Amino acid sequence: MSYDLLFSPINIGNVEIKNRVVMAPMCMGFGQFNGKVTDAMMNHYVERAKGGVGLIITEITRINDITGAASFGQLGISHDYQIAGLKEMASRVHSYGAKIMVELHHPGRQNLGLMIGTVPLSVACDKIMGSAYAKLLTGAVIPPGKKLQDKDIVPRTVAPSKCEKSKMAESVNRGLTKSGIKKLIRQFVDGALRVQKAGCDGVELHAAHGYLIQQFLSPFTNRRNDEYGGSLENRMRFLNEIIDGIRRECGKDFPILVRLSVDEMYEKIGERNKGYNLEEGLKIAKALSDKGIDAIDVSSGSYDTFNYWLEPTTFECGWRKNLAKEVKKVVDIPVIAANLIRSPQQAEEQLEEGIQDMVSLGRPLLADPHWVEKVQEGREDTIKRCVCCLYCFESMENNAYKYSHGHCSVNPFIGRDSQVLIRNGNGRKVLVIGSGVAGLTCAELFAKRGFDVTVIEKESEVGGQINLADKPPHKEKMHWCVEDLYVNAKNSGAKFVFNTQADADMIEKYAPQIVITATGANAVYPKPFHGDNVCTVTEILNGEVVLNDKKVAVIGSGMTGLETSELLCEKGNKVTIVEMADSIAPGAYFQHVDDAMPKLNQAGTVFMPSTKLVEIRPDGILVENTKTHIQQTVSCDKVVLSLGCRSNNSLYEQIKDNKNYRVINVGDSLKVGRIANATEEAYQAVISVD
Repeated sequence: MSYDLLFSPINIGNVEIKNRVVMAPMCMGFGQFNGKVTDAMMNHYVERAKGGVGLIITEITRINDITGAASFGQLGISHDYQIAGLKEMASRVHSYGAKIMVELHHPGRQNLGLMIGTVPLSVACDKIMGSAYAKLLTGAVIPPGKKLQDKDIVPRTVAPSKCEKSKMAESVNRGLTKSGIKKLIRQFVDGALRVQKAGCDGVELHAAHGYLIQQFLSPFTNRRNDEYGGSLENRMRFLNEIIDGIRRECGKDFPILVRLSVDEMYEKIGERNKGYNLEEGLKIAKALSDKGIDAIDVSSGSYDTFNYWLEPTTFECGWRKNLAKEVKKVVDIPVIAANLIRSPQQAEEQLEEGIQDMVSLGRPLLADPHWVEKVQEGREDTIKRCVCCLYCFESMENNAYKYSHGHCSVNPFIGRDSQVLIRNGNGRKVLVIGSGVAGLTCAELFAKRGFDVTVIEKESEVGGQINLADKPPHKEKMHWCVEDLYVNAKNSGAKFVFNTQADADMIEKYAPQIVITATGANAVYPKPFHGDNVCTVTEILNGEVVLNDKKVAVIGSGMTGLETSELLCEKGNKVTIVEMADSIAPGAYFQHVDDAMPKLNQAGTVFMPSTKLVEIRPDGILVENTKTHIQQTVSCDKVVLSLGCRSNNSLYEQIKDNKNYRVINVGDSLKVGRIANATEEAYQAVISVD
């Protein structure tokens, strides 16, 4: 397939972009307290420029340190001292023919009360204490601070007017005074001027995903009765005055983009008539186009409707392309949109259909920074695709409290973008046992280092646990990670032997210098619960046990339990989920839970938290409430155990002390975990070998 449109130039204002690919803004936490560019942040963006991206839009960049700092590791443009580092980063990005614009941001009510006023104090303490301050903050201050935040004993976040707490942030807010609004407008304008002085190519105003500018646009969060609230014209005044100020200070030739949620998506979560929908979003888009901004970056949703802007893997590629298509009809400026694009074919087709003018890739460029280059060179099959697992955002959020950065499940080089693997394998033999994520990652990286790699797989195909994880409804994207690893491992020189069970004698015959045991894990199946009417989730997911129109009790409500329950519901079964914890899906990331629960509820699933399994009987189960200790019988035809997995490390234990070769245990065989754990352990194994 040719990609004529994808690789055609386009102008945003007077700035020519060499192709239609935009790196979407994503905060990954590579920054520092003072908001200056760090080497890790610079390398992160430069690697994507090197990989062929036409335009890079930076992560959320703060213009206010007191109420507007959303992360300790966030880029800042609130002070002149931040210009120099940004200027160097822009110069390096420009050296690869890419353009760079900065996204100006204020979180408003979606900030954490714990963050209010913390960054200026942290900047001062960091100057005095150095690295010791970060350890003090993350170890002794944040943990009790989070407890105070849970009790609302922290400063209030700001919003256009006092309103409900935001989902996830869950912080009490206060309405801005008029003087506070004017000050923030000035800070946005000053930030844009600093961006221009740094030699960047434009700014994007973040009026999406529920942040402050969008809060002014939305009648749900803007309940003011002055000139900044009420009518749509008044609700747009905050944004319009920022645009006017930037034009006044930076001139008409300095591009201004607006990232706009054109539909807050409240109807998707059953809250009709809340916020604004596409009809009013189109009016906002048209008004911005008529005002003379240079491009519109179409998005949707807010923290309250999180899954409708940052989609889990179950969402169909291109599911919201109608938003950009409708915006295109009412504006006469370039339209940028993400639209959950996961392939160059999809990107080209949406450009050809006139849905959008530019393709915004966020997570795909975390997964593979050289996505664009590979497409241009006809190597699409080697792209490492984003599987939409959400680990990038989840890890960024969790690590923000640790003054660290986010990661990507399929790319262990996030945060290590400048690192180059040393090619010194010199044909030394590496034998990899198992071709799940960890084994395949080891195979690819060892082969790239020049080792002679052979992978032994007992099954007829690669995949390991992924061959189960991709079986629940709409989880097919999960298999992409092993497909892509397999292709890249083979292209790098790794050899594969299938349908073969490895043992100590076979390993000796290969005479390897290094053996990687990546033998995975098996579902936990306690002997007391064995029975003819019992199986584990493994048998359901691999198809050994097929249930239709039955009553099924699923024991355990982790994500595997919930997703297996979805599959069972799809086949007409009536499911009861039993969970010992006081809540369903304890410890699971909220977006995955929010994705699964409505479907399970719609299917009539019965949930029994605070309940433990006591006994399995021929016609059902005996359970006990962990609080009241009252027992009851639940009638069912089949019991499905979802009690986690146990490492399958018997081969490792057998050969680990062998004197003829070094043995390294990775993946679930080492410790049961997620895709990200497997790729990281594989990476560490590869670099541990001289």
